[in-house]
Amino acid sequence: MTITIHASFLPQNDPDAAIAFYRDILGFEVRNDVGYNGLRWITVGSADQPGTSIVLFPPAATPGLTDDERRTVDEMMAKGTYGSIVLATRDLDGTFERLQAADAEVVQEPTDQPYGVRDCAFRDPAGNMVRIQQQS
Repeated sequence: MTITIHASFLPQNDPDAAIAFYRDILGFEVRNDVGYNGLRWITVGSADQPGTSIVLFPPAATPGLTDDERRTVDEMMAKGTYGSIVLATRDLDGTFERLQAADAEVVQEPTDQPYGVRDCAFRDPAGNMVRIQQQS
């Protein structure tokens, strides 16, 4: 049996800001942009990986959430503790410089981690932690 990663989900609370970050700054292609009841689900991904996507979803549309839970999600997103993703690049320093020049919110400059990877970190417009690792 072979199982692959098809899609990961990250919350977004501003579709236009999410597109500006993931398409215009990170360079992902927008594969789908679906609206329903005033909310938008945006699917993005690397042109080099057509079978793997990130779906940027509106957490307000999550079925079964209470108003208190929605407030908690909003608070966690604002603090950057709700969603995260790890990406990889062959040019970490160049990628870091490009994101920093685009005014992305820097969390950590490129660093050699004690667990064996070199990475950096940013927050996307919704507060999600975006870590980028150096790929060999």
